[in-house]
Formats: sequence, structure tokens, C-alpha cells
Amino acid sequence: MRLWLVVLGAAVGTYALRVSFVTLFGRLDEVPPRVKRTLAFVPPAVLAALVVPELVLDGEALAISLSNHRLLAGLVAAVAAWYTEDMLVTVVVGMSALYALSLVP
Repeated sequence: MRLWLVVLGAAVGTYALRVSFVTLFGRLDEVPPRVKRTLAFVPPAVLAALVVPELVLDGEALAISLSNHRLLAGLVAAVAAWYTEDMLVTVVVGMSALYALSLVP
């Protein structure tokens, strides 16, 4: 029962937070420039929060070395993303690099 109460509480909290932003920005004619600049950083921050732990952690241990194939493939993919600015190319290059590195003993 406690688990369902936690899930329900999280759902209500998330809904309330989203509704508060919709209500706040619904009353404004225009979103302030400072808020727009700040919100521009949300997608990269969320992506980094999701991707970086998978690249630098091995279980619970920090694994920053040349033997970490995921980290090396991630760096190759980051370079591809920087040069091409194309998501499909980035994914293909990153996965190809990870596959190639997995073949190296």
C-alpha cells in the first residue's frame, strides 16, 4: 500500500508542477527572455544526465580509462555529432565504434 501511495504522490506532484507552469505562462503574454535562455539548457542537461553515467560508470565504480569501450565510443559519437549535427549519423557512428571496439581484445 505504501508503494502505491508513493506512486500516487509522485504523480500528483508531477502533475501539479506541470500545471503550475502552464497556468503561469498562460497568464503571461510572452515568456521572458531570461526564462527562454534558461529553458534552452534543459534538453542538453537531461541528455547528459541520462548518457554520462552509462559512459563513465561500470556498475558502481568509475571507469575512466582506455579499456572502457563505451566511453571511447561515446567520445567518437560526440565528435561525429559535433561535425555533422545529424542524429542518425551520430547514432550509427557511435554504435559502429562500440561494435568495432568490442572486437578488440
